[in-house]
Amino acid sequence: MLKPGTEVAITDITPLDDYRLRIRFSDGHISDLDFEPFLRDAKHPDIRKYLNHKLFKSYRNEWGNLVWGDYELCFPLECLYESLLTERHLHAAEPPASYGDAD
Repeated sequence: MLKPGTEVAITDITPLDDYRLRIRFSDGHISDLDFEPFLRDAKHPDIRKYLNHKLFKSYRNEWGNLVWGDYELCFPLECLYESLLTERHLHAAEPPASYGDAD
């Protein structure tokens, strides 16, 4: 369990099989996650479209977060850390506004 106030980032994402990914976090924790049940149970077509293997495999690690598309699908880090994959935990984030930009 992630301790309150602890900040982590994703450092590595390794495909396992089908819809499973191994996610390594900056504190050394590893989560093996199967996204297939989440995707199959999803009601929204913008989520279900990631049942297409080609789209699913288009994930990337952006700023320490697991994202698909233009942040169409992403999850809070604590949910990935604790293997909580439900639509209730789904998070439609927006890209970081100004990482490294000076005002």
